Amino acid sequence: MSANREHLLIVDDDKEIRHLLTDYLEQADYRVTAVGDGKAMRRVLEANRIDLVILDLMLPGEDGLTLCRELRSRTNLPVLMLTARGDEVDRIIGLEMGADDYLAKPFNPRELLARIKSVVRRAQALPPNMETDKVHTLRFAGWTLDVATRNVTAADGLVVPLSGAEYRLLRVFLDHPQRVLAREQLLELANGREAILFDRSIDVLVGRLRKRLRDDSREPVLIKTVRGEGYVLAASVESEA
Repeated sequence: MSANREHLLIVDDDKEIRHLLTDYLEQADYRVTAVGDGKAMRRVLEANRIDLVILDLMLPGEDGLTLCRELRSRTNLPVLMLTARGDEVDRIIGLEMGADDYLAKPFNPRELLARIKSVVRRAQALPPNMETDKVHTLRFAGWTLDVATRNVTAADGLVVPLSGAEYRLLRVFLDHPQRVLAREQLLELANGREAILFDRSIDVLVGRLRKRLRDDSREPVLIKTVRGEGYVLAASVESEA
């Protein structure tokens, strides 16, 4: 076994599923901790370094969406959501709350493993066009992006953590400022040619990023929609090595 195994946290109220997933993922050389609710999740996060949270949507008490929103408000920890329902509305809501990926039950364990590997890989490494060793800080429209921490700081000092997906999308915009980018380009550049969840996922992600940057989706001034073409970052960008 590897000495530096990724540590996965499973949050699911179904004890049988917790045991099955723990056994399967440990055989795949992951370190796994499994809990049944949000309180236990918080205790584990306070005491451990976690690389990915696998979060069930239909939890008793605090549901998965509430917990996902909480996680996203204070950390950029990757989140993979599980649900017994495959409805696209649930997918959209999960993504809007900050999930990095989404898988409906029942699922093939191999597909779950593939999703885990993909999310962890994207969280740990950037696509080839984003070279963090050359740029440490990016400034735009009163915001400052710290490349090392993947946090953005507003002009008033508020620090906003970004999810892996939000960070990659922002980097694409910052690498191509004042240039219209089609949805297909954004998906390819931000995801490194990874498979996408569904066709309109980029629109959900843009909406999430706008919220982070206090950009009103009804009348955006920073990330603008170009009807029939895509999106554009309407700001100049300064970089510091």
